[in-house]
Amino acid sequence: MIDHGVLGCTGRMPVALPIGARCINNCVSVHLPSVDAYRSDGWTALADPTRRAIFERLADHPRAVGELAAELPVSRPAVSQHLKVLKEAGLVMDQHVGNRRVYRVDPEGLRALRQQLDLFWTKALATYQRIVEEHT
Repeated sequence: MIDHGVLGCTGRMPVALPIGARCINNCVSVHLPSVDAYRSDGWTALADPTRRAIFERLADHPRAVGELAAELPVSRPAVSQHLKVLKEAGLVMDQHVGNRRVYRVDPEGLRALRQQLDLFWTKALATYQRIVEEHT
């Protein structure tokens, strides 16, 4: 919804801003509530090769961000961002150990992926069986 009483500037031309937005230093800032629809699912999170590599390493054993960063060609902040996505997708969990945060695979998130794969596999086998039976 646009509040035409509030104008922001995006460089040269003033524009109508959404309700809740404000203009600061020629930048439009909108404060919108977090929406679960934008939350990543496990498959989307694992589609990224770096996140998949992190997940595979965590499947071996729990690790801290620094350990993961030392094993990968990305920075610590990048590893932290990837871990955030994996955590939001329910695939990893963290625990404070001293002054470090140690990450490990979340068994419930992994179980959910496994259940989805089992469902796909069951459907594929049933379809295959139906096709074979139709042609015999």
